[in-house]
Amino acid sequence: MNEGEDSRYQLPHLALEVKALFTGYIVIVGLGLLVAGAQILLTHGMADGEFGLSVDDIVYSYYGNRGDSRLEAKLNGSMKDKASIEDRTSIVRWVHEDATASAWDTEINQIFQSNCVSCHGVIPGLPDFNKLESVRALATIDTGVSIDSLTRVSHIHLFGISFIFFFVGWIFSYATGISSQSKAILVAIPFVFLFLDIAAWWLTKWYPAFAWVTIIGGIGYSLASSFMLLCSLYQMWLMPHRHSCILNPPTPSRTS
Repeated sequence: MNEGEDSRYQLPHLALEVKALFTGYIVIVGLGLLVAGAQILLTHGMADGEFGLSVDDIVYSYYGNRGDSRLEAKLNGSMKDKASIEDRTSIVRWVHEDATASAWDTEINQIFQSNCVSCHGVIPGLPDFNKLESVRALATIDTGVSIDSLTRVSHIHLFGISFIFFFVGWIFSYATGISSQSKAILVAIPFVFLFLDIAAWWLTKWYPAFAWVTIIGGIGYSLASSFMLLCSLYQMWLMPHRHSCILNPPTPSRTS
């Protein structure tokens, strides 16, 4: 125990109900981190049409695939499994033929009705693919995420994830056996990398070389928060038992 620490405010010595509260939060947040990782793999991670997060995925998501329309980029990327190759080919051919209204009425609208409108037309925030104008708006060169969407997602992450890191750091601040300086650094790291991550989104929007910073930021705050979560669980539940075994070793039984 560090000099000056009050054992009542250390993770191993917290009241049982406080440990239960902290543990419930840690477990749910830990699951949330895993689900967030899976969501990234299934959205951004499919931007280049291949599973797994890469620099190209980040570039296509924020800077765009400037060689194709946004619609083509999605059909060959994260939406690749949502329609058959025949339907995707028909849509791409229609885009290359100037996305005419006549072809929309005779063929393309039915493809969108069969494959797309269950989400695009129902979920708020997604383009409404019941309307030709909404589809045509995506049949232009892919310039990545829009400024409106980037602003919305940035403010959600800045507020929401900061609250998560605040409580993770607060729980970890009760850890014992770690110097105050080390705890201060670990508590600050997720906030620093969160700022780098979101700043890199905006920079990548105009300069694709910054895609690396986005990956580094995400890895940085994920590792730091995971360490604090696991360390807190260990100190609350395993450390007291371990110390009890050291201080009160089992008495060997005597055989007659």
